[in-house]
Amino acid sequence: MKRPNIILLIADQLRYDCVGAAELNAINTPNLDRLAGEGMFFEHAFTPMPVCAPARQCLASGRMADSFGAFWNYDMGGLPCKSMSGGDTWSNRLYQSGYNTAFLGKWHSSETHGAGDFGYGHVVGNGEWQSYVDSKYPGRKYEGGWHGEPSFLELADSHAHYMSAKASELLHRFSREDKPFFLRIDYNDPHPRYLPSAPFSEMYDPRDLSPWPSFGDTFEGKPYIQKQMVVNWDNEGKSWDEWSQTVARYYGFVSQLDAAVGTVLNAAAQTDNTVVIFTSDHGDTCGGHGMFDKHYVLYDDNCRVPLIIRCPDMGTGGQKSGAFVSNMLDLVPTIEELCGLEPSGERHGLSLVPLLKGEAQPERDNFAVSSSNGQQFGFFSNRSIRTPGWRYVWNLTDVDELYDHNADPGELCNLAADPGYADTLSELRLMLYDKLITYDDPFAKGWVSKQLTESRKI
Repeated sequence: MKRPNIILLIADQLRYDCVGAAELNAINTPNLDRLAGEGMFFEHAFTPMPVCAPARQCLASGRMADSFGAFWNYDMGGLPCKSMSGGDTWSNRLYQSGYNTAFLGKWHSSETHGAGDFGYGHVVGNGEWQSYVDSKYPGRKYEGGWHGEPSFLELADSHAHYMSAKASELLHRFSREDKPFFLRIDYNDPHPRYLPSAPFSEMYDPRDLSPWPSFGDTFEGKPYIQKQMVVNWDNEGKSWDEWSQTVARYYGFVSQLDAAVGTVLNAAAQTDNTVVIFTSDHGDTCGGHGMFDKHYVLYDDNCRVPLIIRCPDMGTGGQKSGAFVSNMLDLVPTIEELCGLEPSGERHGLSLVPLLKGEAQPERDNFAVSSSNGQQFGFFSNRSIRTPGWRYVWNLTDVDELYDHNADPGELCNLAADPGYADTLSELRLMLYDKLITYDDPFAKGWVSKQLTESRKI
């Protein structure tokens, strides 16, 4: 059987509800919607770790990054953090098995080893793009802060369009060679700062944007760190009229990314037997809960992500899957199965191939687990389990959180201290504990785990 080509596209900080196919917000993403119409759209995909580097280290290893001490972004300072090394990773073995391999964009998987050390034969890194921008726009700087502003870059010079153009060139080259290829792009967008170029910088009118379901959080009965995060970002008391200015730029950045993805999809149409995968490393609060960015919290805003897979000859066109999946962990065995690679080492995810084929997968959990260890303003470890109806957050050094997703999709009302939900809380704690054990989580093996197993938590 001929091995497929694979294109893996990873956005940075893209919310699940900011893809048109999710049918939750009026956002313009025609190319991603087309991809979803031709493939399978996963309605309950969650990142294992909603921070840039750990999420990518989960993908590089096929294991929860907590299990080997990669807790946070290794390049932000603070306490030492373990970093991935090259060697016998799935991407190395893919290259060794005869695949043409390419990596473009934001690496952020290892502090000590580049993409080439992970088996990517062709590399177009962010440094190349930044040098191009610096030479074409000497001395230009942004003044709008982290909330963003219209970009001074021409659209073709934006990160997403630059990398997509380079990828299209490589796809044209690969299509003429008698080898399968694996091409991966890690986009910068729509990570803050939000810097859409024209015409996307003016695409959305803030007055037309409705608040997120999570907007208006009072933080009553919630961990102290959440309110402090709002203070640290200087966002105290901001109204939706103020936040909507930021959200309009975020929407524009997402639509700009979508246009760049369209360039790659058009190039991919000239190739045969090509699987296309699109996802995001994690989401973005972007005003949800009055917050900015993603550290410290494990909510749908930053844990739930888009995941679309288009596989030729699998009959996935226009289908939606309600299965709970862990995108970065499940993609590794999926790619290995599609490409005929035998797993090497422990895997914390399950292949998505059975779901793509429309087969039952009884071994799959009907929930997803996400992990965070803070950073930015300090370290704050927490773990979360998200089921169809509930989210429970284990905050190791503060009050826990419990949300009824049917009644409270914005995760605003913490029910953990309500005696009426004691049984639900206990059940979710044990489910989380069991999964953390399989993930080789350091806290599940420590003495604090009794907070889960004995419900010894105030």
